[in-house]
Amino acid sequence: MKKTYKAENISCNNCANMIKASLGDEFENIEVNLNVTPKEVTLDIKDEADEKKFKEEMADIGFPVIND
Repeated sequence: MKKTYKAENISCNNCANMIKASLGDEFENIEVNLNVTPKEVTLDIKDEADEKKFKEEMADIGFPVIND
């Protein structure tokens, strides 16, 4: 299931590329929208465990997910 998350500290293509490189092995079809504020990351999430792992890994690389 494709889901979109708002995240902190994303400011440029380098940030987007870092997210894709860091998480690309575990998560598929990662897209980063730099045209909105806060920036959005869209990707395929399988289940709640997958979502939890994504949020933890985003925080680990410096881009914490903003809870709605």
